[in-house]
Amino acid sequence: MTVSSGGPPNPDMPAEPLPPDAVLPGGGVPDAFGRLWTPHRLAYIQGAGKPTGPGAEEGCPFCVAPTLTDEEALIVARGELVYAILNLYPYNSGHVLICPYRHLADYTDLDAAESAEFADYTVRAIQALRTASGPHGFNIGMNLGSVAGAGIAAHLHQHVVPRWGGDTNFMPVVGRTRVLPQLLVDTRKLLADAWPQK
Repeated sequence: MTVSSGGPPNPDMPAEPLPPDAVLPGGGVPDAFGRLWTPHRLAYIQGAGKPTGPGAEEGCPFCVAPTLTDEEALIVARGELVYAILNLYPYNSGHVLICPYRHLADYTDLDAAESAEFADYTVRAIQALRTASGPHGFNIGMNLGSVAGAGIAAHLHQHVVPRWGGDTNFMPVVGRTRVLPQLLVDTRKLLADAWPQK
């Protein structure tokens, strides 16, 4: 049971307020703040799944993902040269990444066929998201190099982030927390079912 004091009524809170000098075993002194626990973020903070080096054999998650089932890897769709996968640490619900199978770091290293399918899968991701969840807009882009913000700079990937009017709120700014209304496995199934075929 999560116990906090203050804030709006919470069914997990005790029926009567805790006295101000109460000390919870292992929990410290209650304050006026509610808590939103996101233990799944600890893996990201600790760098779990990050490659140990720039090579494909050094733990690149974008090289490992295609060797797993779609459900295990959260792959939405597979093409001949690229695939679409959900971001494990999404900016918004439905945040898709388009990745080439080939381990390369720079957009200019894609050959013509990879580049065409990369663009096609970006279009299909937009179409699937529109069908599945009706976003009002999108952020689409890539970060080339770690100084540009790439979390995994050694393997090219493009972000397709659905956006809705009013989807920005105080949580990311003040709480440094994103609120996602759906589990990733459920989002993956929804988008896989809505993925346009050729």
